[in-house]
Amino acid sequence: MSSPTQENLIMVTRKPKGIAHITINRPKSLNSLTKPMLTRLAQVFKSLDTDPSVKVIILSGSGRAFCSGIDLTAAEEVFKGDVKDVENDPVVQMENCRKPIIGAISGFAVTAGFEIALACDIVVASKGTKFIDSHARFGIFPSWGLSQKLARIIGPNKAREVSFGAIPLTAEQGEKLGFVNHVVEASELISKAEEIADAIVKNNQDLVLRYKSVINDGLKLSLGDALALEKERAHSYYQGMTKEQFKKMQDFIAGRSSGQSKL
Repeated sequence: MSSPTQENLIMVTRKPKGIAHITINRPKSLNSLTKPMLTRLAQVFKSLDTDPSVKVIILSGSGRAFCSGIDLTAAEEVFKGDVKDVENDPVVQMENCRKPIIGAISGFAVTAGFEIALACDIVVASKGTKFIDSHARFGIFPSWGLSQKLARIIGPNKAREVSFGAIPLTAEQGEKLGFVNHVVEASELISKAEEIADAIVKNNQDLVLRYKSVINDGLKLSLGDALALEKERAHSYYQGMTKEQFKKMQDFIAGRSSGQSKL
C-alpha cells in the first residue's frame, strides 16, 4: 500500500458560501504532525488567505483527536530545523491569515495541538475534549506561543499550574476560562462551526478582515495604544469611503430597519 500524500494528511474541502474546511487527517497516529505535514499546513493557510473566494476557514481533526502534537518519532527533524522559519510555521501563518479561523476541536489537543487551537480566532469544542500542555513532561521548549498566550488568557498562576504539571483542561473548563467559545455534543461539532461561519459570511467581508486585524494587533499593545490604533484605522477607513459607499451603508441600514434586509 502506498504512503498517504501530504494532500491526504492535510485535506482541504471547499464548502458553499466561501467556507474552506481544513482537516488534519492522520487518525491512526492521533493526528500527530510530521515535518512535511507542518509545511503543508502552513502553506494551506497561506494559500487560503490569498484566495478571494474564501471568507472563513474551519480547522478540525479526523478520528479521536484534533491533534496530539508533534510526531515524536520525527522530533529531531522538526526541532533541529529552524523554529524561526515563518514560511513553514503553521501557527505563524494562522496568525498572519486575514480570514477568520474557527477551530472545531474534539478528543485531544495536546501541546502543538493546543497551540494550534489557541491560534484559532474562535474555538468550538466537543464535550469532554482535553487540552494538554505536555512540553514540560517531554522536555520540549514551546515555540508556538503557548508559554505566552495561555497566561494572558487564563491568568499566569493557572497557566503555570497547567503547564508545569501537564494538567489537562477540559472543554468545559476552557469555556469558563475563556479560550473555548462553545461546548457541544460531538455530533454537533462541525454544524456549530459552520453555523458560526455562516453568520460571518453574511457580513461586510472587508470590515470582517479589518476587524480581525485591529483586534489582533491591538492585543499586542497597551489598552491606551490599542484605543489609539482603533481611532487611527477608523479615521483611515472613513476617509477612504466614497459617497456611493456611504449611500450603500445608509440604504442597508434603512432596509434593515424596515425589515427588508436579508441579513
